Amino acid sequence: MSQYAVTQHEDVYTLYTLTDASTDSSVTVCPERGAIAISCRLKGEELFYLDRDTFVDPEANIRGGNPILFPICGQLVNGRYEWDGVTYPMRNHGVARNRPWEVVSHSAEEEASLTVRLVSGEGTLGEYPWHFELLFTYALKNGELHIRQSYRNLSDTAMPMYAGFHPYFRISSKAIAYDTDATRYLDYNDNEIKPLEGAVELEGLKESIALLDAGRSQIGFPGPDGSGSVTLRYSDAFKYVVLWQVDGKPFICVEPWMALTTELNRREELPMVAAGEELQLELSIAYAKA
Repeated sequence: MSQYAVTQHEDVYTLYTLTDASTDSSVTVCPERGAIAISCRLKGEELFYLDRDTFVDPEANIRGGNPILFPICGQLVNGRYEWDGVTYPMRNHGVARNRPWEVVSHSAEEEASLTVRLVSGEGTLGEYPWHFELLFTYALKNGELHIRQSYRNLSDTAMPMYAGFHPYFRISSKAIAYDTDATRYLDYNDNEIKPLEGAVELEGLKESIALLDAGRSQIGFPGPDGSGSVTLRYSDAFKYVVLWQVDGKPFICVEPWMALTTELNRREELPMVAAGEELQLELSIAYAKA
């Protein structure tokens, strides 16, 4: 019997669960709700926080799991941007997290994997006037989650995009010394750049902070009960990690982003995908027990 399996089941929406029996690991994905992973249980430990009420409400932004951010991370100035003389509205974090994705395939050979797709259409073009295809593969192998991403520009002009993720991690304390080589962060609470020294206390902060100058494309922090360690590794294109929380809620968000908030307005380091080209990126989540 294979150690890997992919099962389909219903819980308000159609869900797909990837399992790795040999490591007591599983990942559950909901294609209909922005292809979000709502559960990531690695080596017997559930890493993700999920507010179920926001998940079951189709009109709500899901607070929990790992929302997909595309084509922007964060906000825009007044929720709008201008391109070629036309002003477009766009919701926070873009168009991908609030739309249903199509299941392309799944496999239990050598890993448990699910591939999902989002293609531009009438619903996206009013916010983002480029034709695109996103292909994401969630793969669970040897107790680690890998998210392989393809961002394809189907337009005849270059496509601006800065994608990212917004994972909510269960945590017992929000005063954390992160395993990162970043030395500075931008504090969006007062818009000051500050040195990163020792533990970062997020409790009490309304706005996020962004780590600025990391050389290594990875970050680590304690597991849900304060022991063990979670490690995120990601492609070099994810230049920033944004940290965010809500007072009184048992989670922190540790978010790899390609660019900082409002970049589509500022255009100081705006990534572009050439016409007909494709950008391939990866993100992995691992957990080590104490």
